[in-house]
Amino acid sequence: MSFVRYHIRHDTRYEYDQPVGESRQMLRLTPRELPWQHCLSHRLAVDPQPTRSNDFVDDFGNKVRTLHLQRDHDALVIRAESWVEVTPREWPELNKGLNWERVRSTLAYQAGKRFPPELLEANRFLFESRHVRVKREFAEYAHDCFPEGEAMLVGVERLMNRIFDEFTFDPEATTVSTPVTEVFEKRRGVCQDFAHFMLSCLRSIGLAGRYMSGYLLTRPPAGKPRLIGADATHAWVAVYCPESGWIDFDPTNNVKPDMEHITLGWGRDFADVSPLRGVLLGGGSHDPEIKVTVVPEGEFDEVYAEVEDAPAWLPGLSPEPEDD
Repeated sequence: MSFVRYHIRHDTRYEYDQPVGESRQMLRLTPRELPWQHCLSHRLAVDPQPTRSNDFVDDFGNKVRTLHLQRDHDALVIRAESWVEVTPREWPELNKGLNWERVRSTLAYQAGKRFPPELLEANRFLFESRHVRVKREFAEYAHDCFPEGEAMLVGVERLMNRIFDEFTFDPEATTVSTPVTEVFEKRRGVCQDFAHFMLSCLRSIGLAGRYMSGYLLTRPPAGKPRLIGADATHAWVAVYCPESGWIDFDPTNNVKPDMEHITLGWGRDFADVSPLRGVLLGGGSHDPEIKVTVVPEGEFDEVYAEVEDAPAWLPGLSPEPEDD
């Protein structure tokens, strides 16, 4: 079976205007174990060292690390490094599945109806959440993509196509707190906005959709080297199909995720699966500096050849670089 291995380095740095006396942080930076994705190794470095840390699995199955810092600090640096192996996914034929009305009926609550575990899990993703709204205008937008009797996955793909065609990627148009209704009005935003909007459309017509958080391999311009820290976290959606389980769609890039998407985790929206979230005492104003680098195994030596803090090569993954 063919596969691709990636090294991911996710750096977060906070510089505080005033000393922080105490800080609690919650990290979701460990790639998920999936049928098509295996996390070969994962390590975390934190400066200053936390007083305590703890690991647990949240309600959605995501691995979480908590940090508790109890001494004064004016900066916080967190580096997560992972090696991940990705294999091709098996995709169902989009036009051979249940029509969307049948799926909606299967998911809908009925008194006395017994739901198997997989349907109970999917039901968690039918309703409004902090960043996803269920509204008539979203249903009307989606219905143009779901004519009567349409196979559900064909309609989902058509909705993804429409969002890609009608919305403009614009990092300056929104912030993390911009309401999805405003995104719809402006038709501009980033991957997080497009995922929230697509989920709003799907849930507004009674389909179950979850927010996917992870990374996407980006390609540098022709003739230019891959730059360290030039990547970012990425967001897309997954839709529940009773016959096939959860199927991913990426409205930002108009693709069905496969070998170049690395999954960190999922939730109802961004608030459930933010890679890093915390509370602190003191600090004044501060904004994080985030740098992400996704490197295919074959480019590892070239990218990190002259970097002083280059990551260690994972033993056993392939031969370590020889010394000059």
